[in-house]
Amino acid sequence: LTSLIAGGMAGTTVDLALFPIDTLKTRLQSPQGFVAAGGFRGVYRGIMAAAAGSSPGAALFFGTYEAMKPVIANLQNTYRGEDASSPALTHMIAASIGEAAACLVRVPTEVVKSKMQTNAAGASSLSETFKLVVSEKDGRAFGSQIFGGLYRGYGITLMREVPFAFIQFPLYERLKVEWAKVQGYETSPLQAATCGSFSGGVAAAFTTPLDVVKTRLMLGSDKNGVKYHGANDVIGRILKEEGTPVFLSGIQPRVMWISIGGFVFFGAYESYRSLLMNFP
Repeated sequence: LTSLIAGGMAGTTVDLALFPIDTLKTRLQSPQGFVAAGGFRGVYRGIMAAAAGSSPGAALFFGTYEAMKPVIANLQNTYRGEDASSPALTHMIAASIGEAAACLVRVPTEVVKSKMQTNAAGASSLSETFKLVVSEKDGRAFGSQIFGGLYRGYGITLMREVPFAFIQFPLYERLKVEWAKVQGYETSPLQAATCGSFSGGVAAAFTTPLDVVKTRLMLGSDKNGVKYHGANDVIGRILKEEGTPVFLSGIQPRVMWISIGGFVFFGAYESYRSLLMNFP
């Protein structure tokens, strides 16, 4: 419960504070181009969608992540023995399961938010954008007859988040351990925040191509209005029509956003968690 509440509070803190950077990243990755998608104007469009999904998404992730770590560690000890068990593997698997859970909330939020951030036709307000996405019952998303386009891009989001988690969390946990060894006592929230910032920036850079594909799928169509049909279609059309460099679109704001976000998020998470654990 502590991890769930702390994760929710930390996630909301980051997403709202750094929302404009996320908007710029999304517009850089948009098929119609940065200027046509809105440029530097209206960088807070879609912030209410982010606010609605941020806390439950982050809470689901951290609640699942912290709950699964001892389970996976015990399974490793049982089947591999304590000497052969790997803390890094525990963190990777726990983070992956956490991401799968969080994406149940995160993906619908991202779909609505992305349309608003890029000034898509019909996305004039949060309620109108939600109605627009739900009306997209064209079979291109999971459960589209029920949820419309809300879960469009769920698969590719998982494909982005799992490698991201595989890189970030073992690196984050390892950096904290090594830092604690050097100084002889546990890392402070500020030091944990620094570890989170570095590990997040590294993971963000390596997963940017997957983030580009995810953004295109969630927006649903290219600059001419031709619909995308799955990740393979997006990749093929980018290679054919725009070239390989497009897969690194938005890498600078993405790395900056996640590095700063990692610092704020992990610092806030550790602070909130410590505060809640000491709360009478």
